[in-house]
Amino acid sequence: MRRNGFAIVALVLGLAAAAETARADEAAWSALRAGGHVALMRHADAPGGVGDPPGFRVDDCTTQRNLSAKGRADAKRIGARLKSEGIAVEQILASPWCRCMDTATLLELGPVETAPTFGNVVVLRDQTEALTAGARAMIGKWTGRGNLLVVTHGANISALTGISPASGEIVVVRSGSAGGVEPVGRLLLD
Repeated sequence: MRRNGFAIVALVLGLAAAAETARADEAAWSALRAGGHVALMRHADAPGGVGDPPGFRVDDCTTQRNLSAKGRADAKRIGARLKSEGIAVEQILASPWCRCMDTATLLELGPVETAPTFGNVVVLRDQTEALTAGARAMIGKWTGRGNLLVVTHGANISALTGISPASGEIVVVRSGSAGGVEPVGRLLLD
């Protein structure tokens, strides 16, 4: 009998988590359909852990962690889904790291601009505060009718929102009070 009780509790908790995820997804879709929001996307799958190999160079993709075949396919699939949902992306910014630039390009949603303030805060840990402040300022200034899509690193999104996204996950935000960043919802589309 006790075992059945645990199973029922686990089922209820699982259903509650699924309902919460569905609400976060719907809030994110609604915000993106309305426009004027910022979508922070973690680059697609790039195996090899955290950061980059010793001696990497931002200007040389062969020295960095790069997208896997799955990551490349996921980025294309995510871009197609955003298009099929009619999401208006007005501007695309990306960290200068190759895995972010490649993800942004493979989405096929428009031209991609490099945004150094979204550079990898794990590697540039001595600049985390300045990079995060610059990212907050860019988000705070967004007034486009469409959405701003930023492809960056999980640690950057976490520093901005407190959310640790999965590869390819999108955290939709808006500018909050006192220059903060307020999460609206999350989308895991791969």
